[in-house]
Amino acid sequence: MRTHRATDAAIVMFGDGRDWHGRSLTRAFKRRGITPLLAPLNDCGFSTETATGLSIPGLGNRLPEGAFVRFVPGGSFEEVTLYLGVLHALREIGVTVWNDARAIERCVDKSTTTFFLQRAGLPTPRTFARVDRAEAEAIASTLLAEGRKLVQKPLFGAQGKGLRLISALGDLASPEEVNGVYYLQEFIPPAQKHHQDWRLFVCQGRVVASMIRHGSSWITNIKQGARAKAAIASQELVDLAVRAASCVGADYAGVDIIQARDGRFFVLEVNSMPAWNGLQRVSRVRISDHLVDAFLDAALPEERREGQEGA
Repeated sequence: MRTHRATDAAIVMFGDGRDWHGRSLTRAFKRRGITPLLAPLNDCGFSTETATGLSIPGLGNRLPEGAFVRFVPGGSFEEVTLYLGVLHALREIGVTVWNDARAIERCVDKSTTTFFLQRAGLPTPRTFARVDRAEAEAIASTLLAEGRKLVQKPLFGAQGKGLRLISALGDLASPEEVNGVYYLQEFIPPAQKHHQDWRLFVCQGRVVASMIRHGSSWITNIKQGARAKAAIASQELVDLAVRAASCVGADYAGVDIIQARDGRFFVLEVNSMPAWNGLQRVSRVRISDHLVDAFLDAALPEERREGQEGA
């Protein structure tokens, strides 16, 4: 663990800090002499009355030296636009933001993630996004006629919520259930008898921890009851995960990869605000400490950092 000469550093962590991840990150910052300013994004905004043009509780006319985004609240289109606007503004001013709004937007919108994965030449399942129900049915009919199944996912969603396995046209959700957008991905049957995939945690171009998730069903998210198992990723998996995080511009990310029956690997998703409590239970690396060290190295000027190794 590194120590930092930064007891007066103004570090903002966006989120209320009450969940496991927020508490773990706060402890990691405090071990380095920093108490982060906790600021839920729904308490932040813009103001022409401040020198910065921003309204962030606890900062007044000051800018933070770094901003760590743990959580972006849901809400109306206008609300989320405002939250992301604050993150965009901080980056424009020159503040180090992890992850910044561009990476978050590219990952929260699964169709945009798919676009960047394909553009980077990364293997990802055949994927389609449409707003017209008839077009979605035509796509599903084509794949079903090939003997394939599909996975229907919410365009905005996480932790395995709202997933549907499409084995027949009647399995497609109504437009109201998907907020008018059909995001369809070819289902990849597992290489093993049981359902499993990989989660790799990437930070600044390195995989710092990885695990295999064993699902009791085809859904392998830890929040949906999957079991985590410690595993050392091959160089092929590491390369895929690092390239996936890089192509969306994420400083840190959780990358989900599945192996098909023919042995090929496919990148399923890139998460810009990943959970790692399940991964931490099977990993020797203190993920929050590693993440905070890397963030502070990026956010603080060199004269404010101390590169000595600590306990």
